Amino acid sequence: MKKPYSLFIIVSILFCFCTSLALAGEDTIKIGFNIPLTGEIPKVGEESKFAGQMLMDEVNAKGGLDVGGKKYKLEFIYEDNESKAESAVAVALKLIERDQILAMVGPNSSKQAVPAGQVANDNRTPMISPWSTNPDTTKDRPWVFRAAFLDPFQGPVAVDFATKTFKAQTAAVLYALANDYSKNLAEIFQADFKKKKGDGAVVAFESYGDKDQDFSAQLTKIIAAKPDFIFLPNNYNEVALIVKQAHDLGWKGPFMGADAWGNSELMTLCGDDCKGHYFSTHYAAAGAKGATKEFIDKYNKLYGYQPADVAALTWDAINVVLAGIQNAGKITGNVRKDREAIREGISSIKEVKGITGNMKFDEQGDPIKCAVVVKINDAGEFEFSESVCP
Repeated sequence: MKKPYSLFIIVSILFCFCTSLALAGEDTIKIGFNIPLTGEIPKVGEESKFAGQMLMDEVNAKGGLDVGGKKYKLEFIYEDNESKAESAVAVALKLIERDQILAMVGPNSSKQAVPAGQVANDNRTPMISPWSTNPDTTKDRPWVFRAAFLDPFQGPVAVDFATKTFKAQTAAVLYALANDYSKNLAEIFQADFKKKKGDGAVVAFESYGDKDQDFSAQLTKIIAAKPDFIFLPNNYNEVALIVKQAHDLGWKGPFMGADAWGNSELMTLCGDDCKGHYFSTHYAAAGAKGATKEFIDKYNKLYGYQPADVAALTWDAINVVLAGIQNAGKITGNVRKDREAIREGISSIKEVKGITGNMKFDEQGDPIKCAVVVKINDAGEFEFSESVCP
């Protein structure tokens, strides 16, 4: 008689335990992160994860996120897309179908964000990319948003700044052919520079293949064309190689870059070669004030280095999602209904005061916000040069 009784007690305990876990799950909001923790740009994924962890801990320490008068703990699920488009698609499906997330943050790079955005839109799951600037990420996708400005805005910013600062009448471009972000921005820059300076103003327009490490052939052509400056819309790891090789080949002129330069690892890889050059980005860490400085100081204290723009943009992107959840008014437990309510909640946001600037969203889910041009100073810091607004 003792064995059945003991078994009944064990089953009862297990039932109570599982029930308590289920109830706890009902009071949790799951958000997935589709980020590059390995591959070509692992530092980008690391900074997104660190910013996410910092914000999650901050909210949960206060009892959770208040939604309609009820507190919900945040649960962030970090998945590695390996800096690959096909992996970003697989991660998106995993987060949506297996983990039943309510919203997805990332991917960051347009190379991964464009295909993953299609998955999110097809599966009616809110997605926000912190860092992607390619228009195709959000175009005709009502479920997809972003925290970064777009390349059609960033390209002319680079053109106008270089024309003014370098007195440039000619330019050369070197871009990554297999990278949607790099290719798209290069083409936008080329079209705008030609429009403003004439058809022959872009004296060299060179590309390179995926995983290329030697750029000497392209740089030799560029230097021979004698441009007033070289535009590099490339990821920070490639920028370091290109700039060093250009200097080895005798280039002494200026470089102008774009927001993918803005990583904390750039100066570790590039050193003195990158000092004195400029790039457009989303915020300037050196000399920051107010909430931006508070974010930088806290991040620096926790992780031991100054956060780049992708960390700040991730912070802002998460806050957009949280604002959308609060606008939804309640969490029903029905994942499909809650995703729909959150999408509508994000769409109804009038303005978000972010640490990378205040944002209003247009009908495509794109923010209307300013760009910053920074100079890499002699200390290797990203120093504010000027702000350019739409």
